[in-house]
Amino acid sequence: MKFRLIKSVFITILFFNFISPSISKDAPNSFADLAERLMPSVVNISTTQTVTTNVNPFPFQFPPGSPFEDMFKEFNTPQKRKTSALGSGFIIDAKGIVVTNNHVIQGADDILVKVNGDKEYKASILGADPLSDIAVLKMETNEKFIPVKFGDSDKSRIGDWVLAIGNPLGLSGTVTSGIISARNRSIGLSRYEDYIQTDASINQGNSGGPLFNMEGDVIGINTAILGQSGSIGIGFAIPSNSAKKVVNQLIEFGETKRGWLGVRIQFVTKEIAEVEKLDKPRGALVASVAEKSPSDEAGIKAGDIILEFDGTLINEMRELPMIVAQTDVGKKVNVTIWRNKKEITKKITLGRLETSEDFTSPKKAETKTYEIEGLKISVRLLTKEDIENRNLPKNTSGVVITKIQNDSPINYLNVNDIIVEAQKKKIVSIGDLNNIVKAALRSSEKTLLIAIYNQQNQRRYIGVKLN
Repeated sequence: MKFRLIKSVFITILFFNFISPSISKDAPNSFADLAERLMPSVVNISTTQTVTTNVNPFPFQFPPGSPFEDMFKEFNTPQKRKTSALGSGFIIDAKGIVVTNNHVIQGADDILVKVNGDKEYKASILGADPLSDIAVLKMETNEKFIPVKFGDSDKSRIGDWVLAIGNPLGLSGTVTSGIISARNRSIGLSRYEDYIQTDASINQGNSGGPLFNMEGDVIGINTAILGQSGSIGIGFAIPSNSAKKVVNQLIEFGETKRGWLGVRIQFVTKEIAEVEKLDKPRGALVASVAEKSPSDEAGIKAGDIILEFDGTLINEMRELPMIVAQTDVGKKVNVTIWRNKKEITKKITLGRLETSEDFTSPKKAETKTYEIEGLKISVRLLTKEDIENRNLPKNTSGVVITKIQNDSPINYLNVNDIIVEAQKKKIVSIGDLNNIVKAALRSSEKTLLIAIYNQQNQRRYIGVKLN
């Protein structure tokens, strides 16, 4: 009986060892055929730009306010010089339409596109989008070219083989290979980030070039590297599914048309989820709502937590801007929010981001005591002058932070931040805040939820664990 059991286990192990190679994908013997087919569709982009600089003929600088500063100003003559830059791109239409990064062509006086390392053509900009760092060019010729097509980046998996072709350091037609190292990366370069990370070698000059899958479809636009000195095996590409809609809009309209909710949002922390009685930290917390925005008209309020947008669950705050931006302007969507410890659904008609006031920067302000012992801060009452100077909503009330002790539970805030709410209650006086803090300290949870305006006049909620 024992022998049969051992024999059975041995046969099972042999069976799994036998079938396992058929489950895994072997590394390709060569990328030569794929590279040869794709090379004619990848282009090198060179740009020239005029830069004006003031040249000081003296080996020293006069200090600001010096009586000699104005006297010798005429010697600081502006001089113009030409600078050049190199990048990559790829052809998506036989008529000569090229996709690249916005930063490759931004501010360029002249753009030249070299195809297959041979012929060179002048190109004009059909449209450019700094927010996604994507630009679309048109070669000024009637010749026909070999295009490539976008693939479905959502089907790409960590560990899949990829091929990058471009113009690194001016070396045209360079092919590198690697795998997808990670997905959904955010590195703080642009407003909308959902990068594919790859270890295929990417260097300066690869920007705007394509990242191909093994079927020869573009699944990414190579955009950035980690490390200023060159490739260290950590490169980032804009996913094709994010890029396609931007590219199509730039071709059709010459500009983008992104959906707009009209809310400022922030992460839902563990403390905020605890105060709001949410099962776990998820969704996007509405810090403020723009007046007369789609969200304002639909009844969304500061303090609401957006859990679902148009049928898509929002697990993290950063997912919401991407989903909203890719939704058609004017579309009516259902938005599920968490308010007063229950779910509510609102119907919102999306506006257009590019025509909204969200595109303008809020005015910065200047500012100027009563100690709130529980928070270890000093505050003063918000004045009408503060509201006017900082361009805050007229009905704003609260207290301005004037001092923060090092061991304060909110020592990561700044002097001149304004506390406007505590535990979802409006702060009208310094006593209001002090009483709410004392009540929170007496509770078993010792958790406080406050709303502030930071120095950029952005409204945010903060969950605080009191000592």
